Amino acid sequence: MNIRAGGTLRRALLATLGVVAVALGIIGVFVPGLPTTEFIIAASYLFARSSPRLEGWLEGNRWFGSVLRRFRETGGMARKTKALALAWMWSGLSISLYVLAASGIGIQLFVLTMGIMGTVTILFVVRTTAERQPLILS
Repeated sequence: MNIRAGGTLRRALLATLGVVAVALGIIGVFVPGLPTTEFIIAASYLFARSSPRLEGWLEGNRWFGSVLRRFRETGGMARKTKALALAWMWSGLSISLYVLAASGIGIQLFVLTMGIMGTVTILFVVRTTAERQPLILS
C-alpha cells in the first residue's frame, strides 16, 4: 500500500468514526445517560482531520454549529453555558440512576462516577470564558 492510499484510508476511517459519533450524539439527546456533547466534540475533531465538507456541515448545523465555533475560537465555555450543561447532565444522570435502580448498585455507581468525572472536567479542565465574546469567523 502506498503512502497516498494509507492517507485516504485514514481519512475515510476518521470520517466514518465522525459520522458514528454524530449519530450517537443525536441518540444521546433522547437517551438519558448517553452523552451528546462529548460525541459532537469528538465528531468535530474527527471531521477536522478527515473531511472539510463534513466539518463545515457540522459547524453550520443550527443546533451544534455556534457552540462548536465558539469553543474553537475561545478555547472554553462561558459560565452560563457550563451551568446549563451541568444542569442538563445531572438531570439526565438522575433519570438514569432512577431507571437503573433495579440493575444493581454497581451500575449506579458507574453512572455516578461518570457524572462526577464529567462535572470535574467541565468545572476544572474546560476553561471559563467571558459571557459574550464575539466570534472570530475565519
